[in-house]
Amino acid sequence: MSLGLVTVSYIGATILFILSLGGLSHPESARRGNWFGIIGMGLAVLATVFGPGVTNLGVLFIVIALGIGGTVGLYAAKKVQMTQMPELVALMHSLVGLAACTIGLASFIDPSAHFATPAEKSIHEIEIYIGVLIGAVTFSGSIIAFGKLSGKIGGKPVLLPGRHWLNLAALIVVIVFGYVFVGAHSGAAAGFALFVMTVIALAFGVHMVMAIGGADMPVVVSMLNSYSGWAAAATGFMLSNDLLIVTGALVGSSGAILSYIMCRAMNRNFISVIAGGFGSGGGTVAAAADGQPQGEVSPISAEETAELLKDSKGVIIVPGYGMAVAQAQHTVNEITAKLREKGVQVRFAIHPVAGRMPGHMNVLLAEAKVPYDIVFEMDEINEDFPSTDVAIVIGANDIVNPAAQEDPASPIAGMPVLEVWKAKTTIVMKRSMASGYAGIDNPLFYKENNRMLFGDAKKMLEEVSKNI
Repeated sequence: MSLGLVTVSYIGATILFILSLGGLSHPESARRGNWFGIIGMGLAVLATVFGPGVTNLGVLFIVIALGIGGTVGLYAAKKVQMTQMPELVALMHSLVGLAACTIGLASFIDPSAHFATPAEKSIHEIEIYIGVLIGAVTFSGSIIAFGKLSGKIGGKPVLLPGRHWLNLAALIVVIVFGYVFVGAHSGAAAGFALFVMTVIALAFGVHMVMAIGGADMPVVVSMLNSYSGWAAAATGFMLSNDLLIVTGALVGSSGAILSYIMCRAMNRNFISVIAGGFGSGGGTVAAAADGQPQGEVSPISAEETAELLKDSKGVIIVPGYGMAVAQAQHTVNEITAKLREKGVQVRFAIHPVAGRMPGHMNVLLAEAKVPYDIVFEMDEINEDFPSTDVAIVIGANDIVNPAAQEDPASPIAGMPVLEVWKAKTTIVMKRSMASGYAGIDNPLFYKENNRMLFGDAKKMLEEVSKNI
């Protein structure tokens, strides 16, 4: 394949990637967006494999690598549950970071690299240094995020004394060794500088994500997505591959925008997320300041819930991580269909940070074939709660916490939340009175118009469905 044809293929792949991002902006077009991305990546890989500069032996190695990676990917796609998608995404981000590190190391030790001027060589060395730096932070940070999201590492933030000073000192050392690396050009001094920076970057990735509380983990996922994009772009600079640069920039910028949207949805700023400290592992029983529960809760049975839903004119369902854990989305769709057949208006309210990653609830509902036109974002539906007969919350906690509006001292004060308590009746489905992922109390449970339906979400919803 000629260089000109490769360039045309890269341009075509870039256009398909842009169309893919556009398609992923809405659930109805997400499937089409995925296909655009698949076709674009296939085109890019074929153009690279059969382009100039790749030997027959190189093609063989690439085909073997594609076979191994494709097999692992297919296995993961079939075996990984929807509840495990956030940690899988974090693990994928770590592989991008690892790739950037290994390519940077290979570029550093490549004996065949030649440059026309010392300036070109210095620029290439800067690209290597920055690429390995971003890749190492992405790799170690994503591994810790995987551990937190999968429950292997607790969600409580680990805050070291003087952590900000430690980060500043690490930054200064990285800059100094960057000067040494570029100045030495090659040899033991440059290798030592690259090694020290890599160790510091790996440690910083661990330190950064360990300091972030469980409540901020959705932001961490989108933030690491952005980091992986910039790592890919840096790899593109190292390899002089225009497609990698453009694709990495697309992923990096879109991830940064998504992180901003997520932060705004939590009334947080990006610096405060990086500083860490918000949220805990959750799972503790909510209690007031004096150590006693805030009040009495009013339990409700599945049969009573079914009667309330049947007698309603309007119902809003708020899904949360508990629905994902119980894999209850298909039962929710079954209930929705039954209620709509009886003339009940059923809608879904999605908070931007519901679940453990951006769009988690949308993916679950789409999997269960819930109609797209009854799924609404928080800003579109929040003002409709006062005119709603029943708001049913399935496994959500922090995103429906009235303390965000009613308690100025709450850690989530000012955070936009779904105002479910304004409905005539609210039903909260939970296994117990344990707090949410942020580890804070929820006064919603004790409000007069709230009822608690305790138990496994799927089992309780199946009982509700039988009685509708």
